[in-house]
Amino acid sequence: MYRYDTHDQQMVDDRVRHYREQTQRFLAGDLTDDEFLHLRLRNGLYVQRLAPMLRVAIPYGTLDARQMRMLAYIARHYDKGYGHFSTRQNIQFNWPLLEETPDILEDLAKVQMHAIQTSGNCIRNVTAEEFSGVAADEIADARPYCELIRQWSTGHPEFDWLPRKFKIAVNGSPTDRAASNVHDIGIDVAGVEDGQTLFDIKVGGGLGRTPVIASLIRERLPEKHLLSYLEAILRVYNRYGRRDNKYKARIKILVRAMSPEGFKEKVDAEWVHLKDGASTLTREEIDRVKSGFTSHAYEELVDDDDQLRQRRFEHRAFDAWLNHNVHLHKVPGYAIVTLSLKPTGTPPGDASDVQMDTVADWSEEFGFGEIRVSHEQNLVLPDVPKRDLFRLWQFATLSRLATANVGTINDIICCPGGDFCALANAKSIPIAEALQRTFSDLDYVYDIGELDINISGCMNACGHHHVGHIGILGVDKKGEEWYQISLGGNAGADASISQIVGPSFSRAQVPGVIEQIIEVYLANRVSEEPFLSCFRRLGIAPFKERLYAKSD
Repeated sequence: MYRYDTHDQQMVDDRVRHYREQTQRFLAGDLTDDEFLHLRLRNGLYVQRLAPMLRVAIPYGTLDARQMRMLAYIARHYDKGYGHFSTRQNIQFNWPLLEETPDILEDLAKVQMHAIQTSGNCIRNVTAEEFSGVAADEIADARPYCELIRQWSTGHPEFDWLPRKFKIAVNGSPTDRAASNVHDIGIDVAGVEDGQTLFDIKVGGGLGRTPVIASLIRERLPEKHLLSYLEAILRVYNRYGRRDNKYKARIKILVRAMSPEGFKEKVDAEWVHLKDGASTLTREEIDRVKSGFTSHAYEELVDDDDQLRQRRFEHRAFDAWLNHNVHLHKVPGYAIVTLSLKPTGTPPGDASDVQMDTVADWSEEFGFGEIRVSHEQNLVLPDVPKRDLFRLWQFATLSRLATANVGTINDIICCPGGDFCALANAKSIPIAEALQRTFSDLDYVYDIGELDINISGCMNACGHHHVGHIGILGVDKKGEEWYQISLGGNAGADASISQIVGPSFSRAQVPGVIEQIIEVYLANRVSEEPFLSCFRRLGIAPFKERLYAKSD
């Protein structure tokens, strides 16, 4: 993984010092709330419903053991013993004291971490799929390009005050585990020719009040032009994006107003002035960053399939874990392991300080000291020898990190909701727990098959409910919490926005409503047809009819 050079470290250290001075001035009454607002947001600090919340960047979801131990220390020393991993591959601490946040940032800087640009109208944390660099189906590793974008965009004076927040995702495989279609800019690796990676550039995706799938505006862009083309996009957005209404300020609104073709025309005209200029990536610069992502010293391992088969036969739970939480690695003898942060009774994405320390230890014992954070709010050990899978599973079971539910109805994406967020209309976490308890029979869960449930507590869609196979949105009705159900969303390569079924339901009704949706699916699926395929074939009508049928 990438390591800071002296310039990187100096920049982060200076930022901590500046923020400490700003915080001291605010606490002394020398800065007003409005004056301090933008200063704290640029350093990841929000004011939530009950306490401040600090959002820490985990660039493209990659951590090492030392960094994970620091996150555990912060959770233990400055918070209430846990952290929340988000869909943006960040970690959020919900209970820091304002006066201690400079100390937290100083501790983070010691392990090459920060909270810079995790909020505000700027380019946020650049994300990638959690299997980057190790996936068997990968075209090219997305992480070096994420790092190039991170270095280019951090503190960029031209894009430090955009019309609205801005999110970029880079996807290196045909599967698209990075949800690139619902980002302001989605970058897909299109292939590799003559040693140069080519990219398809999509613009104007996003969720929130106006959910939109991104539009393709440039195909097979050579890697040397990546930053100059992104710069052209940002310049057009900065010039034409609305600043008079924050609800209409996202680039997706601008792309829709201009049309994708019209927006592309503006970008291409701007790019004429940038192409082959100062932002052009040289081979030396690309190789410099790529050198931080070279392959590990993998052993030449022989798969002991007989032993695995025997273990699977003897331990049914281990067999289920292998089926759902273990994925194919590009190197023979190794596997990718997802540690589920979704055991029943725990808010999705939450990990305790003890669990974080434990995962850091496992990353060294069962790999090369590296951990990933997934878009689905789980943790990943990317390089586990297959010979160690059974032992790791035993340890993970004791630590409540071996729930075999990845990709199932219980692998719920969920925002913090009304329990923490001041913007939320309704609570999300109790809904997630109620659904996990409703679908506690794992045999039934596995029979249902692949199914995504996404829950958001408000229209900001931090839980990405618009792209859940089943989406749940908390809404306010005269001071009471209700929940709107939508179906048919998808964040993958064939992305789609879900359709609202109809009027909302009370909190008590939601588990039963989801049960009815599943019953309609199981009664109508063909063979092992996944939920999304079945929904697309049937349409929304049979689901709506079942949910709103009037009894005689």
